[in-house]
Amino acid sequence: MTATQTKTQEPISNLEYDFITVLHNKAAAVQAYERYIQDAQEANSQPCVELFQKLRQSEIDGAHEIREHLQQVMAKGKM
Repeated sequence: MTATQTKTQEPISNLEYDFITVLHNKAAAVQAYERYIQDAQEANSQPCVELFQKLRQSEIDGAHEIREHLQQVMAKGKM
């Protein structure tokens, strides 16, 4: 038997794992930005609030894109 014949199939592919990891990190970033927005509001700094809101939205948009790719990879095994 060759090495490929004896290899067991992983429960999820490396690509699926990568997308799940990135999605998790995006979700954590969104939560962090929510805290930063509160801090900026408490400091009465509207420019900082707006910046953190913009960065938070960017993370949300990225998470949506990653989720779409993850769904395709899970359905088809690849993009």
